[in-house]
Amino acid sequence: MQKVILIGRPNVGKSSLFNRLAKQRIAITSDISGTTRDTNKTQIEIFDRFCVLVDSGGLDESTEMFAKVQQKTLEEAKNSDIIVFMVDGKFMPQDEDKRIFYSLLKLDKPTALVINKIDGNKDEERSFEFNEFGAKNSFGISVSHNSGVDDLKSWIYRYLEDEIKPDVSLDLDEFLENFDENGEILEEKLENYDEKPIKVGIIGRVNVGKSSLLNALVKESRSVVSPTAGTTIDPVNESFIYEDRIYEFVDTAGIRKRGKIEGIEKFALNRTEAVLEQTDIALLVLDSSEPLTELDERIAGIASKFELGIIIVLNKWENKSEAEFERIREEIRDKFKFLAYAPIISVSALGGKRVHKLYPMILEIYKNFTQKIQTSKLNEMIAEATKTHPIPHEKGKVVKIYYAVQFGFAPPKIALVMNRPRSLHFSYKRYLTNKMRERFNLSGVPVVLIPKNRGSSDEEK
Repeated sequence: MQKVILIGRPNVGKSSLFNRLAKQRIAITSDISGTTRDTNKTQIEIFDRFCVLVDSGGLDESTEMFAKVQQKTLEEAKNSDIIVFMVDGKFMPQDEDKRIFYSLLKLDKPTALVINKIDGNKDEERSFEFNEFGAKNSFGISVSHNSGVDDLKSWIYRYLEDEIKPDVSLDLDEFLENFDENGEILEEKLENYDEKPIKVGIIGRVNVGKSSLLNALVKESRSVVSPTAGTTIDPVNESFIYEDRIYEFVDTAGIRKRGKIEGIEKFALNRTEAVLEQTDIALLVLDSSEPLTELDERIAGIASKFELGIIIVLNKWENKSEAEFERIREEIRDKFKFLAYAPIISVSALGGKRVHKLYPMILEIYKNFTQKIQTSKLNEMIAEATKTHPIPHEKGKVVKIYYAVQFGFAPPKIALVMNRPRSLHFSYKRYLTNKMRERFNLSGVPVVLIPKNRGSSDEEK
């Protein structure tokens, strides 16, 4: 199985990206330089292909121990198939980074330059300075916000062999056997989401009013409300019936900056993530009386990671104008680009203003989240999109989508059955996603597109 190695100097975010790609917390992450001193390895899935991901020790020759770590890392790079070289986008390009990057290019392997910690416009402007590296494949990402990571995954995917891991929980090939060569369904077996409770997680940093919002939604004092940050530690569950639908709300513990977590609060983040794993929709609560913070963006990234339906709730909205709402909305859209699909609503949880509008919003997004898109209409949209903007050829060879079919729900997951799946560029996938949003009601939910061979044994021709 092919190896993908993450390389870079200490504290550029390699272990965080490792955990993100592995979809679990394996590598220890901290702000202490040199936390990772050995290599962590795990088998991961990128879309429908598998590889071994390697988290290497930071490249640093300042001490004898770190010099040994660096030597081991470079040896591991020689034995890898794909190299992801990471730099810190909070700083200007470093000569040492450039020297290491050029030495890695000499290994003649697919190599990407990844500029991490691009969390805002200033970081994005600074990232242009890294053009001096002359990298053919460069990605600006924010691991903490899950921004740009999908583009990197799409690039890695192009170089992975079509190996099928045994006992995969989602057997896409088996699912596609239910469809003929035109994408028409042969047998339909869909889960009845209409009979399930809608699970809603309330998340945000400490003291933004999550507990007050839960109380307003269920119309009773279910959560303890206090100005003391960190009052809620364990998730608080409460069910409520609205128009014959059961809503299950969970008020999660407020998330602090990592350096300010105290006592049993250190478990709050893990418990919040455990809740989100079982949640359909997240209410991301922001304090409209305070400026947006880096921690708000980080929490938004956590919600995005779990591929949930999302509503952004501006709480503590008392006596503010429509112009002020538009200003804050534009700021959120600028900083939370990865949540461009999430609607924004302003409320006052303590005063109960506009809280009632959340119920129909949640229901609409849940329907979008669990909807079955008609195969014929989906393929009609794909045909129109590819005619308007044809798929770019790959080294002179035609890249063609035979048909598209939805193979998963919550959120909608679409397989693009085609002749050369590795050749579908991530920018074209983004184009198709935007076209889908124009045609179908997908407000508030992410969309997962997976290019796939017509048959697992087919070769690209």
